[in-house]
Amino acid sequence: MTTKDYKKEFKQLEAKPVKLNKYIKHNTPKKRTTGIGQRKCRSCGRYGAHVRSYGIHLCRQCFREQSKEIGFKQYS
Repeated sequence: MTTKDYKKEFKQLEAKPVKLNKYIKHNTPKKRTTGIGQRKCRSCGRYGAHVRSYGIHLCRQCFREQSKEIGFKQYS
């Protein structure tokens, strides 16, 4: 059962609850406890280049846009 549209896949498996549970068990994304995949930017949702200091939790691009509003000074 391979398909690009997962909604269609769920529709087919609704009649078979045991196969649906097995499908969900093996195809759900892994729960992240550490690393780059755990932290997301608060405003745009990007994963990379994350600024965590002072509890900001923004990516570097959003941090540059919002730094003056937060109270930081841009030197260049």
